[in-house]
Amino acid sequence: MDLLLDGTGLMALGHCPVLPTDNLPDVTGSLILVGPDEPAFWPIFAASDEKCDGHADPLDRWSKRVIGAIAGDIGGKAYFPSDGPPFLPFYTWALRTGRAWASPIGFLVHDSAGLWVSFRAAVWVPQTIDNQPATQPCLTCSAPCKSACPVGAFDSGYDVSACKTHINGPDTASCMDAGCAARRSCPVGQGRRLPVQARFHMEAFQ
Repeated sequence: MDLLLDGTGLMALGHCPVLPTDNLPDVTGSLILVGPDEPAFWPIFAASDEKCDGHADPLDRWSKRVIGAIAGDIGGKAYFPSDGPPFLPFYTWALRTGRAWASPIGFLVHDSAGLWVSFRAAVWVPQTIDNQPATQPCLTCSAPCKSACPVGAFDSGYDVSACKTHINGPDTASCMDAGCAARRSCPVGQGRRLPVQARFHMEAFQ
């Protein structure tokens, strides 16, 4: 799978066995979670037809074209976060990989991508792939993510309204231009996300 992702700006972020409770057509095999290999990802996506054609949902359309083709080439099937409703349990799948955990602010944190982790697809393959659990970075971290938000949006759960009010206002932490201050504070994955990519995602969140 990693070999087929070469040159796409994508990477395998972990894998987990399929369970009957996943309600997928196939009840055996494995799911390989695929996401951006930052910072290499952005220039590749930015030059794509989907990003340049001016139509809606360029990233979803690019993901379905690129990852869908890869899945077909290896005899698998791709599932996407945008599929639904009902939406697929990507958060649960990520936890099952043994390489992602709930962070102190509730967002997923990944062993190499940190709080920047995101998933563009899950590729089902018929093979059973053994998990290779990693070490949770939060176990030895002082949790700067808990206090980095300039408006305390993570003081009790996640205050989406406070977050959006901030990025649409003076934005003292430059969250629009550099990405969420809480995500940026995570020692794992620092420097991965390019500012232009951060702004793309924050504009979509607005």
